[in-house]
Amino acid sequence: MSETDSHAVAAPREIELKLDCAGPDLTALAAHPRLQGAESSEPELLVTSYYDTPNQDLRAAGLTLRVRARGDRYIQTVKAGSGGVGLFDRAEWETEIAGESPDPAAWAETAAEKVLRKADAPLEKLFSTVITRRVIPVEQGASRILVTLDEGRVESQAGDAPFCELELELAGGEPADLFALAQALAETVPLRLSATAKSARGYALVDGTGPSVVKAEPIELPKGARAGDVFRLVALACLRHLRLNETAFLASHAPEALHQMRVSLRRLRSALSLFAPMLEADPRAVSFSDEIKRVTEPFGHARNLDVFLGHTLPNLAKERPDDADLTAVRELAEAERAEAYDAVLAILESPQWRGLIIDFAGWVEVGAWAAQDAAAEDGPAFAARVLDHARERLKKRGRGLKKLDPHTRHRARIAAKKLRYGAEFFAELYTKKKARRRQDKFGAALSDLQDHLGTLNDLETARSMIESLGGPPVPGPDDESTRDLLTAAAEARAELLDVKPFWR
Repeated sequence: MSETDSHAVAAPREIELKLDCAGPDLTALAAHPRLQGAESSEPELLVTSYYDTPNQDLRAAGLTLRVRARGDRYIQTVKAGSGGVGLFDRAEWETEIAGESPDPAAWAETAAEKVLRKADAPLEKLFSTVITRRVIPVEQGASRILVTLDEGRVESQAGDAPFCELELELAGGEPADLFALAQALAETVPLRLSATAKSARGYALVDGTGPSVVKAEPIELPKGARAGDVFRLVALACLRHLRLNETAFLASHAPEALHQMRVSLRRLRSALSLFAPMLEADPRAVSFSDEIKRVTEPFGHARNLDVFLGHTLPNLAKERPDDADLTAVRELAEAERAEAYDAVLAILESPQWRGLIIDFAGWVEVGAWAAQDAAAEDGPAFAARVLDHARERLKKRGRGLKKLDPHTRHRARIAAKKLRYGAEFFAELYTKKKARRRQDKFGAALSDLQDHLGTLNDLETARSMIESLGGPPVPGPDDESTRDLLTAAAEARAELLDVKPFWR
C-alpha cells in the first residue's frame, strides 16, 4: 500500500495491523457502522507478481520483491520483513516502473540490492496474487486509518489458494488506535489476528505446506536490547507460534498442532512470569496471565488424552495384549477426547478468544508497561537477574527429588520448564563463544532433567486417567522403573547445577 507516482523513493515505514477473516465476512464488514459515511474507493482488481532467485535468497534475507499492475501502471516494491504478528512495521521501497518485469534500477539503494548482487542469479516469478480490494478511510481517536478489505487468491504452478484479510494501515496517528478499531470491528465480525503476510501465503503454496504445524523459532534480539525490547519480541514470538498452530489446528484438528498451541501458551505465561519484575506496575500483566490460563484449561485435558491414547495405552497393550479392559478403556478415552476437542474448538471459535488475542497483542505493542522505567533497563543485566532467580527456584524445588511427592515434583518440573524457556528467550543476548559453549552444555543438562520429569509426570497422568476410566492399575510410585526415573532425574538435576551459567 502507500503506492506512489514518484521514482527512486526512500524507505518509509508501513505500519499496519492484519486480521484474517472468511469471504462472507467482508460483506458484513463493509456494512459495519464504523465503516459507513466514509468516502470509500471503488472495488479495484489488483494483480501482483512476486519474484525471487532460484535459491530464494530474498526470502532467506526476510525480503520480498513484487510488481503490482494497477491499470496500465506498474509499481515495484521491496519490503523488509515477511513474517510477524500484531503490528507489521516494515520498511518498504516503491517505484513506478515501465513494465511488468522487475527493474534493477528500481531496487538499487534498497535492502534487496546487496542480496541480489551477492546471489548473482536471475529472478523468476514464483507466484501471483489476484485481489479485489476496497479501501475505506476511517477516523479513530486522533488517528486516520485506511481500512482495506482484500479478497482473492494466490496462484502458482503448484496450485491456487483463496484468502481473505483485513488490513488496518496507520495513515497518521497512534498505533493504539489500530487495535481499538480492530476490537470495534471484531465485536460483530469474526476476525483473527493474522500472522501471515501475502508473500508468506505464496511461499507456503510453492512449498506445498499450507497451514502447517510449527515449533517455536529462535528469537532474534537486537544488539543493545533493553528489557522492554526483549519482552516485546518474546511475547510477539509466542503469539506468532500460537496463531500459526491455531490455524493449522482449525484446518486439520492435528494433535501435534494442539500440542504446539499449548507449548506457545506455556511459553507466553512463562514470559509474563519471568518479566514480572518489569511488568509489576501494569496490573494488566497479571490479569492477562490469569485469563489465558482460565480460558485454555480444556486444552490441557485434550492434550493429556492425546498422550494417553497415542503413547500410554499402546505401551500397556504391548504388555497386556489379552487384557479386555484396555479395549473398553480405549473406547471411553476416545469418546472423552472427542468431547475435549469439541471444547477446544468451541473456545477457538468464540468471540471472547479472538478478542482476547487481539487485546493482548495491542497491550504488548502499546501497553502502559512500555512507559515504565524498568522497561529501559539493560537487557543482559535484567536477564542475568531473572535467570539467577529461576535457577535458584529450581535448585530449591528439586531438593530431595527422589523423595518428593508427585505434586511437589510437578512444581519442580514447572520450575525447570520456566528456566528452560528463560534460557531460550535470552539466549541471543549472550553471543560470545564461551557463552555459546555454556549454553549448549546448560541446554543439554536441562533437557535431560525435563525429559525425566516429563516422563514421571506422564505416568502420574496415566494413573489418574486409568483410574477415572475404570481401567487396570499401572505401575505405582514404588515400581522399579519409576524409581529408576527418579534416580535419573536427581542425577540430571545435580549435573545441571554443576554447569556454569552462560549469563555470567
